[in-house]
Amino acid sequence: MSGFSATSSNQSALQKHVAFFDRNKDGVIYPWETFQGCRAIGLGIGLSTLAAVLINMGLSRKTRPGMLKANRIHKDYHGWIGSWVEWKIFFYVCKDKNGLLQKETIRACYTGDLFEQMEQERACEKKRN
Repeated sequence: MSGFSATSSNQSALQKHVAFFDRNKDGVIYPWETFQGCRAIGLGIGLSTLAAVLINMGLSRKTRPGMLKANRIHKDYHGWIGSWVEWKIFFYVCKDKNGLLQKETIRACYTGDLFEQMEQERACEKKRN
């Protein structure tokens, strides 16, 4: 991942997603970078702390060299629970004022542009206030 910017057009959605959380662009995502990324998109201190701990604990072993076979678990209950929690947090953070999740928001999540958009919107809101 090193050498990629989060806005690079030749990146996959997953690469954009990961690059957003690599705040210092060194190719390694540390828990404090996950925390900073969560704060940048508007999560509170508590949820950002919890996300940083759980995400880094859950993914660190699986993303090391040689851990690919560990991801091939038939009954991946942790993965199912993790994806459910991720969806709930995504909905909580990204819903509009009417409590709806807009199609454009979901599309931005799949294209990898969501976090950049959220950070920019949050920065604009801070400037207005």
